[in-house]
Amino acid sequence: MKRRFASILFGLVLGLAHAGLGAADGPAPLQAQRIADDVWVMQGETALGSPANRNFISNAGFVITDDGVVVIDALGAPALASEMIDAIHRLTPLPIRAVIVTHYHADHIYGLQVLKAAGAVILAHQAAREYLNSETARLRLEASRTDLAPWIDKDTRLVPADEWLDGARDIVIGGVRLQVKPVGPSHTPEDLVIYLPQEKVLFAGDLVFRSRIPFVGQADSRQWIKALDELLAFDAAVIMPGHGPVSTDARQDMELTRDYLVHLRRVMGQAAKNLEPFEDAYRAADWSRFEQLPLFRVANRMNAYNTYLLMERQGD
Repeated sequence: MKRRFASILFGLVLGLAHAGLGAADGPAPLQAQRIADDVWVMQGETALGSPANRNFISNAGFVITDDGVVVIDALGAPALASEMIDAIHRLTPLPIRAVIVTHYHADHIYGLQVLKAAGAVILAHQAAREYLNSETARLRLEASRTDLAPWIDKDTRLVPADEWLDGARDIVIGGVRLQVKPVGPSHTPEDLVIYLPQEKVLFAGDLVFRSRIPFVGQADSRQWIKALDELLAFDAAVIMPGHGPVSTDARQDMELTRDYLVHLRRVMGQAAKNLEPFEDAYRAADWSRFEQLPLFRVANRMNAYNTYLLMERQGD
């Protein structure tokens, strides 16, 4: 009851605060959106990371329990994580107990150092350790210090988990059960999803991109498609994707991501099998179903090329 009263009060405070923000300079403060009893999300922009948006391009969430707060993902900059902590503390005086990392892509983890400093224990899948200690991760951070300055700077660092998970785990905090399940290698080798069975809320990480083109990168798209089928078995009423608005239509939104991946594999797989040059295959492909989605022009060509190379290796 106290938490619900605090939630209502928080909404009123936010409304009053935003009434005077129209002429203010600088980025708008983060807003927490309530999606279930004591479950909140921060929804990032549908855009590429930039200084203008502070790398606020991914989603994060938190669950308030009777014994503290569990955060899912840490956002794309230390300043964003600090704002998330401020939002949490306006809702509850309880401490942040844990952060569960769905995967170690930069836009989900650059806020970890702030949450760790606040006393949270970080949990992630052990497959992330290879990337975390790689030259790729180091170079990405180095580039971000230039491309995303001043939000990513010399003090921003990569933070390992305090506890590396090697399988499914049920975590119970303050009477709330969170089912943590590995579903990689899919989008990344270390993909985790988190399900709250009482609330029927699923934190899907970057296995689900809603209302926009997914970022495929070096993903194992074959396993990713299988993992999406596994997510449907959770019978979730609400899904927080890694990017895009919260979903209350699990099947439809998962199928958009799934159908895009299937299309990529079919078109690029046939081209690779026929030894057709990538440029010719890309020009000939029918992208009409997906070309109106946000970030299509930015991401689709790269997704197609990476899938072409993947299909050459997989031979199917």
